[in-house]
Amino acid sequence: MGETVEITSAYVPGALGRVVEMHAIYYARHWGFGPFFEAKVAAEMAEFLNALPHQDARLWCAAASGRIVGSVAIDGRQAVRHGAQLRWFIVDDSARGYGLGRRLLAEALAFAHARAHGRVTLHTFAGLDTARRLYEAAGFRLVEEGDNTTWGNRVIEQRFVLALAGKSRIEYES
Repeated sequence: MGETVEITSAYVPGALGRVVEMHAIYYARHWGFGPFFEAKVAAEMAEFLNALPHQDARLWCAAASGRIVGSVAIDGRQAVRHGAQLRWFIVDDSARGYGLGRRLLAEALAFAHARAHGRVTLHTFAGLDTARRLYEAAGFRLVEEGDNTTWGNRVIEQRFVLALAGKSRIEYES
Protein backbone atom coordinates (compact mmCIF):
# COMPACT_ATOMS: atom_id res chain seq x y z
CA MET A 1 0.00 0.00 0.00
CA GLY A 2 1.92 2.99 -1.27
CA GLU A 3 -0.78 5.52 -0.46
CA THR A 4 -0.77 7.84 2.52
CA VAL A 5 -3.28 6.76 5.13
CA GLU A 6 -4.90 9.48 7.20
CA ILE A 7 -6.60 8.77 10.51
CA THR A 8 -9.34 11.12 11.64
CA SER A 9 -11.88 11.25 14.43
CA ALA A 10 -13.97 13.81 12.56
CA TYR A 11 -17.21 12.68 10.95
CA VAL A 12 -16.62 10.80 7.71
CA PRO A 13 -19.69 10.46 5.48
CA GLY A 14 -20.41 6.80 4.82
CA ALA A 15 -18.41 5.56 7.82
CA LEU A 16 -21.27 3.46 9.17
CA GLY A 17 -21.82 1.66 5.89
CA ARG A 18 -18.14 1.12 5.16
CA VAL A 19 -17.19 -0.11 8.65
CA VAL A 20 -20.15 -2.49 8.66
CA GLU A 21 -19.18 -3.66 5.16
CA MET A 22 -15.58 -4.39 6.21
CA HIS A 23 -16.79 -6.40 9.19
CA ALA A 24 -19.44 -8.28 7.18
CA ILE A 25 -17.04 -9.25 4.38
CA TYR A 26 -14.14 -10.25 6.62
CA TYR A 27 -16.20 -12.31 9.07
CA ALA A 28 -18.28 -13.97 6.34
CA ARG A 29 -15.15 -14.94 4.40
CA HIS A 30 -13.08 -16.17 7.35
CA TRP A 31 -15.67 -17.26 9.93
CA GLY A 32 -18.90 -18.00 8.03
CA PHE A 33 -20.85 -15.23 9.75
CA GLY A 34 -24.01 -14.07 7.99
CA PRO A 35 -26.82 -11.53 8.12
CA PHE A 36 -27.28 -11.80 11.90
CA PHE A 37 -23.73 -10.58 12.49
CA GLU A 38 -23.92 -7.80 9.89
CA ALA A 39 -27.21 -6.53 11.33
CA LYS A 40 -25.81 -6.66 14.87
CA VAL A 41 -22.74 -4.60 13.89
CA ALA A 42 -24.91 -2.11 11.98
CA ALA A 43 -27.46 -1.66 14.79
CA GLU A 44 -24.90 -1.28 17.56
CA MET A 45 -22.71 1.06 15.56
CA ALA A 46 -25.72 3.18 14.51
CA GLU A 47 -26.73 3.57 18.16
CA PHE A 48 -23.16 4.60 19.01
CA LEU A 49 -22.95 7.15 16.17
CA ASN A 50 -26.29 8.67 17.20
CA ALA A 51 -24.73 9.45 20.60
CA LEU A 52 -21.84 11.42 19.05
CA PRO A 53 -20.43 13.87 19.73
CA HIS A 54 -19.80 12.70 23.27
CA GLN A 55 -16.82 13.67 25.40
CA ASP A 56 -16.10 10.05 26.33
CA ALA A 57 -16.71 8.34 23.00
CA ARG A 58 -15.01 8.58 19.63
CA LEU A 59 -14.72 6.77 16.30
CA TRP A 60 -11.53 6.91 14.24
CA CYS A 61 -11.49 6.11 10.55
CA ALA A 62 -8.38 5.51 8.48
CA ALA A 63 -8.68 6.47 4.82
CA ALA A 64 -6.46 5.97 1.78
CA SER A 65 -7.36 7.91 -1.37
CA GLY A 66 -10.67 8.87 0.24
CA ARG A 67 -11.70 5.25 0.96
CA ILE A 68 -12.06 4.04 4.55
CA VAL A 69 -9.63 1.16 5.13
CA GLY A 70 -9.74 0.88 8.91
CA SER A 71 -11.59 1.88 12.05
CA VAL A 72 -11.66 1.70 15.81
CA ALA A 73 -13.87 3.24 18.48
CA ILE A 74 -13.75 3.92 22.19
CA ASP A 75 -17.13 3.96 23.88
CA GLY A 76 -16.60 5.45 27.31
CA ARG A 77 -20.19 6.48 27.97
CA GLN A 78 -20.38 3.87 30.77
CA ALA A 79 -16.70 4.06 31.73
CA VAL A 80 -17.27 5.05 35.34
CA ARG A 81 -19.10 1.79 36.06
CA HIS A 82 -17.79 -0.62 33.45
CA GLY A 83 -14.68 0.88 31.88
CA ALA A 84 -14.45 2.14 28.34
CA GLN A 85 -15.05 -0.34 25.56
CA LEU A 86 -12.89 -0.79 22.45
CA ARG A 87 -15.12 -1.52 19.44
CA TRP A 88 -15.21 -1.87 15.65
CA PHE A 89 -11.47 -2.38 15.31
CA ILE A 90 -10.78 -3.56 11.78
CA VAL A 91 -8.33 -3.03 8.95
CA ASP A 92 -9.28 -3.81 5.37
CA ASP A 93 -7.36 -6.64 3.68
CA SER A 94 -5.81 -4.08 1.30
CA ALA A 95 -4.24 -2.17 4.21
CA ARG A 96 -3.01 -5.02 6.41
CA GLY A 97 0.67 -5.44 7.16
CA TYR A 98 1.58 -1.73 7.17
CA GLY A 99 1.16 -0.96 10.88
CA LEU A 100 -2.26 0.64 10.49
CA GLY A 101 -3.86 -1.54 13.17
CA ARG A 102 -1.16 -0.51 15.64
CA ARG A 103 -1.70 3.17 14.75
CA LEU A 104 -5.47 2.95 15.18
CA LEU A 105 -5.13 1.14 18.50
CA ALA A 106 -2.64 3.76 19.72
CA GLU A 107 -5.08 6.58 18.87
CA ALA A 108 -7.93 4.87 20.71
CA LEU A 109 -5.90 4.06 23.81
CA ALA A 110 -4.36 7.53 23.98
CA PHE A 111 -7.89 8.97 23.96
CA ALA A 112 -9.03 6.58 26.70
CA HIS A 113 -6.00 7.54 28.76
CA ALA A 114 -6.57 11.27 28.22
CA ARG A 115 -10.21 10.90 29.27
CA ALA A 116 -8.96 9.15 32.44
CA HIS A 117 -10.93 5.99 31.79
CA GLY A 118 -9.55 3.60 34.39
CA ARG A 119 -9.71 0.60 32.09
CA VAL A 120 -10.60 -0.46 28.59
CA THR A 121 -12.38 -3.72 27.82
CA LEU A 122 -12.95 -5.50 24.55
CA HIS A 123 -14.95 -8.52 23.49
CA THR A 124 -13.63 -10.75 20.74
CA PHE A 125 -13.26 -14.46 20.13
CA ALA A 126 -10.54 -17.08 19.91
CA GLY A 127 -8.78 -17.41 16.58
CA LEU A 128 -8.24 -13.73 15.75
CA ASP A 129 -4.54 -14.15 16.45
CA THR A 130 -3.18 -11.04 14.72
CA ALA A 131 -5.55 -8.77 16.64
CA ARG A 132 -4.82 -10.62 19.87
CA ARG A 133 -1.09 -9.98 19.44
CA LEU A 134 -1.80 -6.26 19.06
CA TYR A 135 -4.05 -6.24 22.12
CA GLU A 136 -1.53 -8.08 24.28
CA ALA A 137 1.35 -5.88 23.06
CA ALA A 138 -0.70 -2.87 24.23
CA GLY A 139 -1.12 -4.45 27.67
CA PHE A 140 -4.55 -6.09 27.40
CA ARG A 141 -4.96 -9.28 29.41
CA LEU A 142 -7.44 -12.09 28.78
CA VAL A 143 -9.78 -12.20 31.80
CA GLU A 144 -12.68 -14.35 30.63
CA GLU A 145 -13.33 -16.97 27.99
CA GLY A 146 -16.31 -19.18 27.17
CA ASP A 147 -18.48 -20.79 24.54
CA ASN A 148 -20.99 -18.29 23.14
CA THR A 149 -23.30 -17.55 20.20
CA THR A 150 -23.45 -13.76 20.70
CA TRP A 151 -21.88 -13.27 17.28
CA GLY A 152 -24.41 -15.43 15.43
CA ASN A 153 -22.14 -18.50 15.23
CA ARG A 154 -20.71 -20.59 18.03
CA VAL A 155 -17.30 -19.24 19.05
CA ILE A 156 -15.08 -19.10 22.10
CA GLU A 157 -15.81 -15.55 23.19
CA GLN A 158 -13.05 -13.70 25.01
CA ARG A 159 -13.00 -10.59 27.16
CA PHE A 160 -9.76 -8.63 27.46
CA VAL A 161 -9.08 -5.79 29.90
CA LEU A 162 -6.43 -3.09 29.94
CA ALA A 163 -5.88 -1.20 33.21
CA LEU A 164 -4.89 2.36 32.32
CA ALA A 165 -3.80 3.68 35.72
CA GLY A 166 -0.24 4.95 35.53
CA LYS A 167 0.19 4.43 31.76
CA SER A 168 1.46 7.25 29.61
CA ARG A 169 0.58 7.98 25.99
CA ILE A 170 4.19 7.24 24.99
CA GLU A 171 3.78 3.60 26.04
CA TYR A 172 0.96 3.13 23.52
CA GLU A 173 2.89 4.62 20.64
CA SER A 174 6.04 2.53 21.01
